[in-house]
Amino acid sequence: MLDFQLIAEHLPLYGRGVLVTFQLLIIALALGLALAIPLGLMRVSKAPWLNAPAWLYTYVIRGTPMLVQLFLIYYGLAQFEAVRSSFMWPYLSSATFCACLAFAINTSAYSAEILAGSLKATPPGEIEAAKAMGMSRAKLYRRILLPSALRRALPQYSNEVIMMLHTTSLASIVTLVDITGAARTLSSRYYMPFEAFITAGLFYLVLTFALVQLFKGAERRWLSHLAPRKA
Repeated sequence: MLDFQLIAEHLPLYGRGVLVTFQLLIIALALGLALAIPLGLMRVSKAPWLNAPAWLYTYVIRGTPMLVQLFLIYYGLAQFEAVRSSFMWPYLSSATFCACLAFAINTSAYSAEILAGSLKATPPGEIEAAKAMGMSRAKLYRRILLPSALRRALPQYSNEVIMMLHTTSLASIVTLVDITGAARTLSSRYYMPFEAFITAGLFYLVLTFALVQLFKGAERRWLSHLAPRKA
C-alpha cells in the first residue's frame, strides 16, 4: 500500500525544497540572461575576434553534460591550492553559490544561441527603417534589434526556462535540499522512493504549468502582432 500520509506530514520539507528550487532558478536565469545578451551579440558579429570566442564558449558548454559542469565547479576547483587560498574560496565552498554558477553558465550558452538566432531572423525592413532615421549602430541594437529579438525569442526561451527548472534537480547531488533533495531525504529515511519521488514530480508539474502559463501571457502581450490575422 502507498503511504501518502507520510508525505502529507512532510509537506513542509517539500515547501522548503520549492523555495530552494525557485531561488536557484531565478538566480541562474538572471545571471544567465545577463551573460547571454553580450554573448548573443558576439555570436552575430562579423568580427572573428568577437564571434569565435562566443562560438567556442557556447559549443563547449552545450557539448558537455550539466552534471559534469556542476562537479567540476563544486568538487574540481577545490583541488587547487590557489583556489582554496583565494578570496573566492568562501563562495566556491558554498554549494548554493556553485550550483547557481554552474546553472547560470549552462543556461547562458543556450540562451545566447536562442538570442543569436532571433537576431539573425530580424526582418530587414526593421533595420532599413532604423537606418533611414539616422540611428547609430549602438542605438539600432538598443532600441530596435535587441527588444525585437528578445520578444521573438520568447517561445524558444520558455523551453529553456522549463529545462532549467528540471535541471535544478541536480542541486540535490551537491547537498542542497531542493524538491528532489526533499524526495531523496524521505526516500533514504523511510525507504519509500515511489511516494517520495511521485510527490516531487507533482511539484515539478505544478511549477512547469505555472511557467507555461506565465510565458503564454507574455507571448499574448508582446507577440500578438505576429499572430496570423483572421480573414
